[in-house]
Amino acid sequence: MAIHKNPLSMRGVPSVRQLRAFVAVYHSGQLSSAAVALSLTQPAVSVLLRELEDRLGVRLFDRTTRSLQRTEAANEAIGHAERVLAELDALGTGMAELAAGRRGRVRIAATSTIAQTLMPKALRRYLDLHPGVKVAIEDCAPGQFVEKVLGEQVDFGVGTLQARTPGLDQRVFLHDHLAVVADRDLRLPGTDRITWRQLVDHPLITVKPGYGVRSSIDVAAASAGVRLDIAYEVTLLTTALAMAASGLGPALLPASILAHADHERLVARRLIRPTVARNISVVTRQGRSLSPAAQAFADLLVREFAIG
Repeated sequence: MAIHKNPLSMRGVPSVRQLRAFVAVYHSGQLSSAAVALSLTQPAVSVLLRELEDRLGVRLFDRTTRSLQRTEAANEAIGHAERVLAELDALGTGMAELAAGRRGRVRIAATSTIAQTLMPKALRRYLDLHPGVKVAIEDCAPGQFVEKVLGEQVDFGVGTLQARTPGLDQRVFLHDHLAVVADRDLRLPGTDRITWRQLVDHPLITVKPGYGVRSSIDVAAASAGVRLDIAYEVTLLTTALAMAASGLGPALLPASILAHADHERLVARRLIRPTVARNISVVTRQGRSLSPAAQAFADLLVREFAIG
């Protein structure tokens, strides 16, 4: 393979202004008409043509006092010049669309519960505003969430970080808390709040140990000095929500699930003494900027789906 000892020179490469002048003159056949089309003076167009001919090392037009005649070199060059200008125009248009968030691809990791409750509404709203963008929602278990964002498998994540995680930034947009959710016929104590001690006599529904909010529930119950009667253990919070809606008993869930679910008969009571926060954030990798399309989705979540 041949090796260039010296860098390739750019001295023979035409400028965009020179190519535009050449194309305009080629099609109009007159310096004056080309000058009007380019919003330049006639001498300026003449200079651009001479510069282009010097760079290419060929004559493009035979000039007389009354006319310009295309040379064979001009006839060969016109196709190349028009393709270059078309590619540059396409580049500019494409980048403008990306910068405006009108085109692109967004990949979002969301824990399963958020993917089933919050994200469908957010996605519908986003696509109404950005119909040219393709969005992929990768639903995952809570234990996979951090790995997907850190591993750059997605642009960003939407979920809850259990603790501050090195390498990740979070932008909280939903200040959530644990609540008791039940069919209204069960007549839970209070109007909007309930203590952990008031749950002792109720058979409860929640996720299995090792899943989602279960560790927070166990810690809070221990802090309150109570032993909860967990009658049903499930894998997904949305399953617990559906069981509560069927009247099987109260479910221990983040309150935001009810806000984005279509269960008219369900009511929620904030759990207190202690209160357990469950903030939902846009989670990004530190030092990595989002594309305009991804940034627009993140901004939409913060602007239109904030609660608390």
